[in-house]
Amino acid sequence: MTLAVLSPPIKIHTLLTAWQTDPVSLLALAIEVGLALLYLVGVRRLARRGRQWSPLRTLSFLAGTATVVVAVQSGLASYDSSNFTVHVIQHLLLMNMAPIFYALAAPVTLALQASGRANQERLLKVLHHPIVAFVTHPLVATTIAYVTMIGYFLTPFYNFSLEHPIVHDFTHLHFLIAGSIFWWTVIGKDPSRWRLSFPTKLGILASGIPVTAILGIALSQARTSIAPRFHTVIDTRAGGSILWVVGEMFMLVAIVLLVVQWMRYDEREAARADRRLDQEAEVLSPAGETSPGR
Repeated sequence: MTLAVLSPPIKIHTLLTAWQTDPVSLLALAIEVGLALLYLVGVRRLARRGRQWSPLRTLSFLAGTATVVVAVQSGLASYDSSNFTVHVIQHLLLMNMAPIFYALAAPVTLALQASGRANQERLLKVLHHPIVAFVTHPLVATTIAYVTMIGYFLTPFYNFSLEHPIVHDFTHLHFLIAGSIFWWTVIGKDPSRWRLSFPTKLGILASGIPVTAILGIALSQARTSIAPRFHTVIDTRAGGSILWVVGEMFMLVAIVLLVVQWMRYDEREAARADRRLDQEAEVLSPAGETSPGR
């Protein structure tokens, strides 16, 4: 008789103490910390030049890095192969929360402003490369993000990734990159070849709501486990519910952020228009002319 697998209960002690110390995790941690240090070096370099960088952007980048560390190096990662609910949380952190923080941190803008002329030219060549232009095209970026979610959770690939640890590690990186490209396109502060209107960006976000709903419904009402050797049906349904609810929350938060960006953009445009009108009035006004009654 085959015994049903039991998804282990989540313990606070494990979440706090079971940090990942395998070579891949340590290498990833070193890269994450290194990128955070490079960001801080760029901020300091700008300060030496008398230019101020937004503290909120710095905090956003550090928050994104901390989110990645929690997702793949903390005790949370010790459950990613055995508890589907935790696995869903992990991938939401990697594809939504961390990329949103990174998009708002404008790391490319910081690199361009803090670098010397030669490095600026190299970075611009990368940004203008045809491959980069292709993968950052709004349609491509959106397709990659949504197909990643559907293809991973609604096909046998999920079970395959659990059976092959290297593939599993690769999915973490893929989720982070796919999410970063998507959110950079929609709410990112960095310059991009593709300039989208705010209504178009809102439309892209709105198109993700049914995708998340389809995933959530399919998993939360599943009759069989998503991976019978690793998770129970109850765990599969619980993970699906979290994917649905939290995924939609991220979309709603992003819509709010985008609306705020839109309002600030309109305010800046209005201020520019007022300045242009003032300048035109000064040019058209005869020299030394005084207002009536003076």
